[in-house]
Amino acid sequence: MSTPNASHRDSLTQHFIDQGKQVLTIERAAIDGLFSAINQDFARACELMLQCKGRVVVTGMGKSGHIGGKIAATLASTGTPAFFVHPGEASHGDLGMITGKDVVIAISNSGETHEVLAILPVIKRLGVPLIALTGKPDSTLATLADVHICVAVAEEACPLGLAPTASTTATLVMGDALAVALLHARGFTADDFALSHPGGSLGKRLLLRVSDIMHTGERIPKVNADAIITEALLEISRKGLGMTTIVDANDTLLGLFTDGDLRRILDQRIDIHQTPISKTMTTQCITAHPEMLAAEALKLMETRKVNGLIVIDKNKRVVGAFNMHDLLRAGVV
Repeated sequence: MSTPNASHRDSLTQHFIDQGKQVLTIERAAIDGLFSAINQDFARACELMLQCKGRVVVTGMGKSGHIGGKIAATLASTGTPAFFVHPGEASHGDLGMITGKDVVIAISNSGETHEVLAILPVIKRLGVPLIALTGKPDSTLATLADVHICVAVAEEACPLGLAPTASTTATLVMGDALAVALLHARGFTADDFALSHPGGSLGKRLLLRVSDIMHTGERIPKVNADAIITEALLEISRKGLGMTTIVDANDTLLGLFTDGDLRRILDQRIDIHQTPISKTMTTQCITAHPEMLAAEALKLMETRKVNGLIVIDKNKRVVGAFNMHDLLRAGVV
């Protein structure tokens, strides 16, 4: 039998789960309702930002301001120069940050936010195109805008109908839609993205190339084709990559021998003190090239289920080697 306290806890747990699902249901409906707003006005807003010679300036008050900051950040990181200006601060000097070459996105669910409306005369006087995101197509802000995108929602997820919830979600999603549409129009690439994200693991995954992490020169494990297996094992131990290349006099790759190959030949009772490595090496080698992105190399290793790669140049000469530990140290994994 459940105790009263346990029963109360079970009831409270179910309440939390039900309310969480209810919020998701309402906000999902809000997003579904945006499809009708992806229309000619949406396309015109994208055109204005694509043609912008300056920057996209996003403004909004309160929760709309927080969403505006995120939209500005997303635009900036996907190829559309943008920044956020607080409308309250704009009235006290920050309007000087806006130039005639810019485009302004103003966000207000009601379309009547005083601080936003107060800066519109200056924006209009500068001749700056104004894009408004509101939930009220007949509002002052929507009427004065050059382009209005409706982000109206049927209801807020807040049961009191007071805290912006579904409305801010809808606005954020619309901002993402604008940013991604512009990304495609600009032909923005992963390399472009990496230039504005050089820090952390994201930048490393996008910017690092195999040449940045591979072992070179004397650190490359290699033996000639006449070496016996024990000599190859000593080279594997010395270089610490779990493998060795087999090369000719010009360092052209002939084959590869790994720790895994050793386990297989031991099962076959091959004499490792007498047998040349050329008799047991793998000739169909999986290789990388120096300019390959480290992230591409990682995907190749995961797909082919190998722990290391040999790096060759266009003439099939061995120029480097690396393993999963090198990728881990570089922050690629």
